[in-house]
Amino acid sequence: MIISRTPFRISFFGGGTDYPVYYKENGGSVLATTIDKYCYITCRYLPPFFEHNHRIVYSKIENVKNISEINHPSAKAVLQYMKIDGGVEIHHDGDLPARTGLGSSSSFTVGLLHAIYALKGKMPTKMQLANEAIHIEQNIIKENVGSQDQVSVAFGGFNRIDFDRDGMIRVNPVIIKKERLDKLQKYMMFYYTGISRIASEVAKKQIEDTPKKKKELSDMHQMVDEALKILNNEDGDVLDFGKLLHESWKLKKNLTEKISTSEVDNIYEIAMKAGAVGGKLLGAGGGGFMIIFAEPDIQPKIRTRLMGLLEVPFKFENQGSQIIFYQPNGVY
Repeated sequence: MIISRTPFRISFFGGGTDYPVYYKENGGSVLATTIDKYCYITCRYLPPFFEHNHRIVYSKIENVKNISEINHPSAKAVLQYMKIDGGVEIHHDGDLPARTGLGSSSSFTVGLLHAIYALKGKMPTKMQLANEAIHIEQNIIKENVGSQDQVSVAFGGFNRIDFDRDGMIRVNPVIIKKERLDKLQKYMMFYYTGISRIASEVAKKQIEDTPKKKKELSDMHQMVDEALKILNNEDGDVLDFGKLLHESWKLKKNLTEKISTSEVDNIYEIAMKAGAVGGKLLGAGGGGFMIIFAEPDIQPKIRTRLMGLLEVPFKFENQGSQIIFYQPNGVY
């Protein structure tokens, strides 16, 4: 029995510059962190006492004879990629719902890859997990996804991730004092809008429009450097980070009309009128989770105004994808 635990992520700046259609021509960067909300994958070789050879349990249950019959695209692709020849049973559990802008699909792919490697008695590097997950999602499944989520959740922590024109990916941890990092976290409120969406569908339009939105994406790319300057200036006001988020959100909404909705705009406007300085919808857009940035003294007023929404407490995490239970039981 193997259990992998892979975090979800919050992307602050540079989202959109991590799509190959953009960074292979212009280069790209994102500033993101992982949080203490996780995707758990339990995996084992299946004993030969069942009619089925493979059992995949997520929001549905699939019992199949052959891997080719699996409907879950990532599970099917990972098992084929890893050349699994024996029967396996896979269970997925998540701390937060899917399709909510937290990179959950990439957490699943990275976590399943990690678990299957452990089942085979192998220990991949974090970059290997990230690159192989990118390959599976972009080239095998052909999802409309960028390259930041797989890297963030494989590595964990608060990072600047750079995407070079030649396809090279570089991960640079953000090194700031714990007190400042804690303060940054305390200024953030994490809300579920109640709207789920398929990120690939939102991203498809953004990818199509990328050649027409180079100015906006270039500005969003530069905001990564600006955000790091704010964080590294220990005498500076943390609120400036939130104000920059506001500017980034305004730019992001211009990438495609699918990024935001009237419901999302209304939630954001209520928070801003209550005293927030900024925020953004996480992920590709269209729904999911939203970060609101406000001084701690202002947050009770915002909570009152947004009482109909679910606020989720969270903390930054820095471990990335891990094998938390390892008891290989061999092939039956």
